[in-house]
Parts: sequence; structure tokens; C-alpha cells
Amino acid sequence: MNRVMVLTGGGDCPGLNAVIRAIVKRAAREKDWEVVGSIEAFNGILREPTEIVVLDEKAVSGIHYQGGTIIQTTNKGGPFAWPVKQKDGSFIAVDRSDEMIRKIQYLGIDAVINIGGDGSQRISQALFEKGLNIIGVPKTIDNDLSATDATFGFQTAIQIATEAVDKLVTTAASHNRVQILEVMGRNAGWIALNAAVAGGAEICLLPEFPYDIEKVMERIEKRFDKGRGFVNIVIAEGARNIKGDLVAEKSQEVGYANVKLGGVGFRFEEELKAAGCEHSIRTTVLGHLQRGGVPIAYDRVLATQYGVKAFELVLAGEFGRMVSYRHPYITSVTLKEAIQKPNLVDSDTALMKTARGIGICFGD
Repeated sequence: MNRVMVLTGGGDCPGLNAVIRAIVKRAAREKDWEVVGSIEAFNGILREPTEIVVLDEKAVSGIHYQGGTIIQTTNKGGPFAWPVKQKDGSFIAVDRSDEMIRKIQYLGIDAVINIGGDGSQRISQALFEKGLNIIGVPKTIDNDLSATDATFGFQTAIQIATEAVDKLVTTAASHNRVQILEVMGRNAGWIALNAAVAGGAEICLLPEFPYDIEKVMERIEKRFDKGRGFVNIVIAEGARNIKGDLVAEKSQEVGYANVKLGGVGFRFEEELKAAGCEHSIRTTVLGHLQRGGVPIAYDRVLATQYGVKAFELVLAGEFGRMVSYRHPYITSVTLKEAIQKPNLVDSDTALMKTARGIGICFGD
């Protein structure tokens, strides 16, 4: 039997299980292939004893509409930065990639499908350069990979964020308030931008466009007359003011390399008050609600297409590539191309032009 190992890395995302299911069901059509899953990304293969599970059609039955991932995920550790505890209680990062590749070969695994975002695919490329047969599947709710038109999970996150805006509009109008909604978006403001347009927000603050608090105040005051009025603001967690201040803190979690974002909505609320805003203000942080729950139909379909294509790339021996959607085709690009340039919002973005056309203020 040939064996392909599947793993999910980085933050969880609606649609992960649909990809896993599609890979298994496509592999089942071939009589000489077995699918196994590594628990918590590459960590499952690195641990002793090894944590891998057989994934057959029974194991993936009905999982396509479930959120999360049945083989779990992590954004800590990994083959190039495995945390090892020292005698003094501190940790150092150790490169175990060569050891892991030997272990994969020993277990008779012929190929690996790595489902993850930018960070995960950078690991894929590094492992491919070391000789591992690997295929990438793009996964991120931020939609920040430029080598594909869309990543699964993104549309579900937008739907969740838009529903939050819809609910906040009514409470803002009822109380003559400024309502701030903080959504995810470390470097890319796609969720915030889409939710602002779909939900009818007046102000949208993105990581790509540092905001001037005075310009934001001007827009807010235009929405009030003798104390009556309301404003809905959508702000991405990676947004920053023109001074360049980013609301982030270093994580205390072992093996977590990124800074932790979150709280920019509350910081922005204080900036408004300091700038003289006398209206009632409330801040809501949507947080991980955007990552969880049932994927919408669009993401289930896209995820299923990605899973089938990923296994067919394995069959064809086309390794070192990432599945990609280029309308109307499901195709692939090299991993090197996939990680070369992030997909960020810019002034020429069609939706950005639309947003400005309907009068949304970006504080710039």
C-alpha cells in the first residue's frame, strides 16, 4: 500500500474537515492508497510515541459540515522549532526536520499533504527543499495568500462578522451610540473590509491604512445631530494609528512564535475619548467566533475541490506545489510562488474602491 499523511496546521478554520474528507474519499477510489493523519500538525509525527491515525471513509463520514479539525491543529512547535526544556526551566528551539523526514520514510509514508496558511506553507517549502514529497493546501480565514483567488474558511468568517455588524447596528441606533466591532486580520484587512461593506458600517479601519483619529472624529460627528445618531465601526485586530502603534503582546505559550494581537478596539475607544468624543461608546471583540462553527456551503465546496486536487497532485507526483483556485479553475502553483507575496488590501482593490464609493471612512 502507498501511504499519504494529512495534517492541519496553524489556526483552525471552517472547512478543514471537508478537505480531509475529500482527500480520503478520493484516495478510496484508488485500490492501493491509505490515508493517515498526524495529530496536531507535524507534532504528531515528532512525538514519542507517534500520534498518527488511519483515516478511512468511516472515520470521515459526515464530517464535512463540522467546524474545527478531527486531527487537531497547532501553531506551536513544528519540525524546525521544536521546544526543548532546559534544566533551568527555559526552552530552546531545536531543528528536528531531518529526524522527522527519516521517521516519515521509516513509516512508509510516500507523500504529505499540509493544510495550512502562510506559515504552514513556508514549512512545506523548507521540507520540500530537504527532499520531502509534500503538497500544500491553502487555509486561512484572512485570505492573505496571493497565489490563490480564495482560501476556504474566509467566506464563513465574513458571514459571522457581517451578522455581528447587523446586530450591532440595531443596538447602536437604539442607544445613540458609537459601536466598535473588532474582527480578526493580523496583516490583511479583508474580513473587516467585507464585513463593513456587507453590514453597512460607516467607518472601517484596516492594517494596510494607518488611521488619523482626527479624521475618524470628523466622520463620527457628522453622524450626530444634537446628541442623536449612531455610528458602526469595524476595526481589524492589526489596525494601527498613524503613529504606527500596534496592540500586541509577546505570548507566554511555549513554542508560539507570533505576537498575540487583540484589544485594538478598546485602545481605539480610549483614543476616541481622548480626542473629545462625548458620545456613548461600546466595544465588541468577535475573536475566535470567526474561526469556529459550521462552514457555509461555499467553503465546503471549495474545501472539497482542494482536497480532491491535492490527492491528484500526489498521484501525479507533482510535489512542491500548493493547490490554488484561479477562477474558474482549481489548479496549482509552486510552494515558492505561494509564499512569495501576501495578499493585502490596497487602494486599487475593487472592493476598496466600492467601499470609498459608498462613503465608508478609512481614517486616512
